[in-house]
Amino acid sequence: MPLFFGSARSGPFARGGPGGRVGAPEIRRFSMSETTQVPAGGELTGSVLFYNKPEPLARELHGKLGVKRMDGPFKFARTGHAIPLTVGEFPLAAVSGPIIFVGDEKLPIAVMGLNANENMFVQDNGLFEPGVYIPAYVRRYPFVFANDTQNNQMVLCVDRAAEFVVEGGDMPFFDEKGEPSDYTKQCIEFCNNFEVERQRTMSFVQLLKDLDLFETKTAQFTPTNPDGTPGQPQKIAEYFGVSEDKLAKLPSEKLVELRDNGALGQIYAHLLSLVGWDRLVAIAMARQAQRPVAANG
Repeated sequence: MPLFFGSARSGPFARGGPGGRVGAPEIRRFSMSETTQVPAGGELTGSVLFYNKPEPLARELHGKLGVKRMDGPFKFARTGHAIPLTVGEFPLAAVSGPIIFVGDEKLPIAVMGLNANENMFVQDNGLFEPGVYIPAYVRRYPFVFANDTQNNQMVLCVDRAAEFVVEGGDMPFFDEKGEPSDYTKQCIEFCNNFEVERQRTMSFVQLLKDLDLFETKTAQFTPTNPDGTPGQPQKIAEYFGVSEDKLAKLPSEKLVELRDNGALGQIYAHLLSLVGWDRLVAIAMARQAQRPVAANG
C-alpha cells in the first residue's frame, strides 16, 4: 500500500526517485513465480530491512490476497533509523536529515533516527511527520526483487508478514482471470524503476571511489552543563562522506564532468544534508524534555 510515485529529473545522476520515467541501463528480465515452488536462487537470503517473510509472488500462493487500505500504512518503518537511499533521491531527502555512506560498499542511507531501531519521523498513527521525505525503499514495501541467478532474472517477492497484505484486500494481486492486476503491474513498474535507480546509485558511488572523494566523518553533540558551560563532546556516529577538501582539489575538467553528468549536484545535496545531525539532536532533546519525570519514591 505505501507504493506511490515521484517525478523524474534530468542527467544520469540527477533523476528523481523510482516512479518517474528514466533513461534506464539494461537490467535483467522480470518474472513472477509460476508455481508454489521457490525458484532456485530466487529466494531472499540474509536480513532485508522490514521484510520478515518475503515470498515469490505466485497466483497459487497469493491468488486471493491483496492489500487493504490503511490510514497509517507506515508502522513497519518505525524500526528503520537508517534507510537505503538512491542517488536521485538526494535533493529531496536532504531536507529531512543526513545522507551518509556506510560499509565497504559505501551504501548511501537516509538517517532517520539517533538510536537503533527507532525512526524519529514515523508517528504512532503509522504516518510520517508532515514534510518529511519518504524514501522509495519504504514506498516500495511490501514488494521487493530477488535475484534468480540460475535463470538470470529478477523475481518479484511480497512480504507475506505485512499487516496490510490480507485475503480479499482492496487492491488484489491478481484479477479474476488469474493475471496480475493493474495494481500489481504498477508495483512491478515501481520495482523495475527502483532497480534502475539502485544500479545508477552503484555507478555514482563507484565514481566517488574512483576520484578518491570519500573520507571518514564523525557526527558529534556537545551537551550543555548545568552551569551553562559546554560539556564533553559526545560522538553520535562515524560514517563515510565526501571530503570537501578533496572535492575542491579536483582538476577543473573533473569538476566540469561532475557538473555535466549531474553528480556534482548530488554531492552538494549530500554535504548540505549533514547539517541535519543538528536537527535530529534538537528533536531528540525536545522530546526528552517533554517526557514526564518519575517522582521520587
